This record gives sequence, C-alpha cells and structure tokens, in this order.
Amino acid sequence: MAFVILDPCGPEKAAECVSVCPVDCIEEGPDQFYIDPDVCIDCGACKAVCPVDAIEEEYDITPEQEVFLEKAEEFFANK
Repeated sequence: MAFVILDPCGPEKAAECVSVCPVDCIEEGPDQFYIDPDVCIDCGACKAVCPVDAIEEEYDITPEQEVFLEKAEEFFANK
C-alpha cells in the first residue's frame, strides 16, 4: 500500500517529504509532488514531516481524493 499526496500540496509544494523518503519515490511534478505507488514502502516518513498535512495512506483517502492517486499513477507511467 502506498501513501498519496493530496490537494494541500499544490499551493504549498513543501519538499520536506522528498528528503526523508528512504526509497526516493517522491518527485516534483508541475502542480505538486507525487509518490510513486509502485515504489512506496508505506513507511510513513513523508506523512510525519508534511507541514500542510497533505499526505494520506491510500486506504484512508475518500472517493473524491482518489483522483490524486490516479494523477500519481499517470505521472509515473509517463516517465
């Protein structure tokens, strides 16, 4: 299971999550940061340091937030 970066990241784009990720699965996109769901090891280090509380576990996102998981999957599929 992976973590997902949600809407609050967009305007803020705080990068604390990138430096704490032990598997380097977080990358900056054009509108926000994204977590590669195929590489994420579900350690939670990113969630712990996010200053805008924009990171949630995939199981905890609402149906309305699933678009952010889809955006991450699309971002990494196009790499």
